[in-house]
Amino acid sequence: MRRAAAALLLALAAAAPARAAPVAPAFTLRLLDSRRPFDSRDAIEKKVLVVRFQASWCKPCAREAPEIERLYARYKPLGVEVVGVHVQDTAADARRFLQEYKATYPAGLDPRLKIANRFGVTGTPYTVVISRAGRLVARIPGESAVSRLPGILDPLTAPGR
Repeated sequence: MRRAAAALLLALAAAAPARAAPVAPAFTLRLLDSRRPFDSRDAIEKKVLVVRFQASWCKPCAREAPEIERLYARYKPLGVEVVGVHVQDTAADARRFLQEYKATYPAGLDPRLKIANRFGVTGTPYTVVISRAGRLVARIPGESAVSRLPGILDPLTAPGR
């Protein structure tokens, strides 16, 4: 009887539709030192987006900054775009942060947390990953992004994806 019940539960679990990741909120970010805005909708079906909420005054952001840049360099040829969203920062401080850590990914300001609030950001650093289909596949609060991102990005950038 137990085997039959277990088999039935396994069959039901296998037959249940997998819940798709939620659709990521669209956002537009005016990039520092650029006249053009970044529109997340332009990346759908083209790129995987890593949206990095950070700030110049955030010590964990500074500790992870060099590795975020290395991840960007590694995954950009595979169709990944990293976008830095500086929260509660000035343009001068954000530029200084990006220059100090030799960040080459696009970045802009979110001084009133409009974008951050749409993603439920609770502090910095906070990293989200959006699939090519526009689905929010990962939310990474705190400093664990650099260790977790390869495991998230590798399947999303595998050939045929």
